[in-house]
Amino acid sequence: MPETTPRTERFNMRRRRASFVLILAAGAIVAFALMWETGSTAGTAGSPATTPSGATSASGGTGTSGSPSAGASAAAQTPNVYQAIMGPDLSPKVAGDPTYVYVPNGVPGTIEVIDPSTFKIVRTIKLGYRTFPEHVTPSWDMRWLYVDTSAASELAVLDPRTGKLVRVIHNIEHPYNLYFSPDGTVAIDVAEYYNQLRFYDPVTWKLIKAVPMPCNGPDHLDFSATGTFLMMGCEFDGNVIKVDWKSMKVLGKMNVGGLPVDVKLSPDGRYFYVGNQGTSGVSVIDATQMRQVKFIHTGSGAHGMAISRDTKYLYLTNRLAGTISVISFAQQKVIHTWDVGGSPDMVQISPDGTQLWETNRYGTTVTVVDTSDGHIITQIPVGADPHGLTYFPQPGDYSLGHNGVYR
Repeated sequence: MPETTPRTERFNMRRRRASFVLILAAGAIVAFALMWETGSTAGTAGSPATTPSGATSASGGTGTSGSPSAGASAAAQTPNVYQAIMGPDLSPKVAGDPTYVYVPNGVPGTIEVIDPSTFKIVRTIKLGYRTFPEHVTPSWDMRWLYVDTSAASELAVLDPRTGKLVRVIHNIEHPYNLYFSPDGTVAIDVAEYYNQLRFYDPVTWKLIKAVPMPCNGPDHLDFSATGTFLMMGCEFDGNVIKVDWKSMKVLGKMNVGGLPVDVKLSPDGRYFYVGNQGTSGVSVIDATQMRQVKFIHTGSGAHGMAISRDTKYLYLTNRLAGTISVISFAQQKVIHTWDVGGSPDMVQISPDGTQLWETNRYGTTVTVVDTSDGHIITQIPVGADPHGLTYFPQPGDYSLGHNGVYR
């Protein structure tokens, strides 16, 4: 059941304030973002290839400092951290699981389960009005799906083999996002409300340690190629934080301005790409030296990210512009801009790489996009405030969490 205390009311007020600030900030500094533009945003029909191509071992280091062009040229020779997600084969652990898309709807507090072969909703799971389920997170071993039910301070556990709710884990403080360490030994609750990372035992779900973050609005994160540290965007003050998850200590902080949200590691492991709603683009960050090496202008409200199935491209949603940018990792620039309308937010790629699924955060639909040319295949009506959907199962050896990030 959701809390009815003043704390919950403050939490809901903070959500409304954050959306308002996002819209004002994005409009106010769009001129600044244009000054930093380094790649074309004018897209035409056409698409990156979706056929998996060969790559080398998924091991490798975080890379050394250097110019973006040097990083791009080295990519072809550097081991691909996303080797395991290229598919099309699934891990034996999930090969028999039925394929569904799970959509959390914040305000109504529901999860809608969609059959992607028919685009029909087959089940609606009710968690409670205004419980604000934020993301549906695959467990590290991909056996369970956790619904980050933020306002209720709960994790609702879904069984992907049946698509049904089987358990509720209580006393997980305001889980806006949930991640797992690369070795699966630690669960990380991004408690945005408290400006904390809260480390849990993923078996007993007992708190190990709550670590204050030196920023406002910790949000999304990704791990280095070696798995030794993570990089996290802080949505409300423009900071990006580097954390050693093993020692549970902050290693560094840098300010990129705007409203940084989603974070993705480049396939060569050299750079973190940080989507920024306020600066309308992506900061390319050398995590070793904690410096921004490039800014890629995309569109107003740059928000959620996903990696193409062949790992050559980064799909980025521009929530206020109603577009999706296709960024080439090799060229470090936008090569296509797809006008999809609405308010595209979090995104997932189908296992075969031919479809992109995204939630429209300020609406009541999920949009399915063809990755061959960016045209809309269909829109599926869902509940209000749809957020971090997951398409499951997916290729990969293990899950790092969020709404489906695999290595």
